[in-house]
Amino acid sequence: MAFTFFMRDQPTLEYAADHMIPFASGRSRIKVWDAGSALGQETYTVAMILAEKMNPFGFRNLRIDATDYDRDNNFGDSVTAAVYPVEELQRTPTVLREKYFEAADSPGHLRVVEHLRSRVTFQYHDLLSLKPIGTGFCLVVCKNVMLHFQYPERVEVFRMFYEALAPGGYLATENTQKLPFEVAHLFQQVVPNAQLFKKIGN
Repeated sequence: MAFTFFMRDQPTLEYAADHMIPFASGRSRIKVWDAGSALGQETYTVAMILAEKMNPFGFRNLRIDATDYDRDNNFGDSVTAAVYPVEELQRTPTVLREKYFEAADSPGHLRVVEHLRSRVTFQYHDLLSLKPIGTGFCLVVCKNVMLHFQYPERVEVFRMFYEALAPGGYLATENTQKLPFEVAHLFQQVVPNAQLFKKIGN
């Protein structure tokens, strides 16, 4: 379970989008995995950034798989409904808030527009199962999660992400969580000031 907010660590997500989009160009299906999505703030931040940067055809081919493991917190319902208190959007630029949110039935809340919601699916998944939800992902985002795991667990979760990524795909992680040396040979850091990595090999 990870708690986050809109536009958290926006620079890393912008870097991730800038690297992933050329890599994914021409694919009929562009897959992104937001691992540890919590209530969906990070997922829809990623969706907004990609919507701004991708051409309409590419965005129509995008699928963002949002996952978290705690059914007791009804994460799936929250991500699917995509309704959030207005105060949670204070860090979101006005132009993006006006473009990608609409009035919700609940006073003081806004809902993510269908244009973004249609690109997102949610499923419950325990990262420590070490079983990826799929393969061929162009980008995996996992932030604010690894700090809850023991070091050996983090190593194995990174190995799982490696298997989930397409060759040459990208992994964005928490800036405070460095890549364990046991898996460092599997990835290449692509920007010096963010934990963004490219998968090496097959």
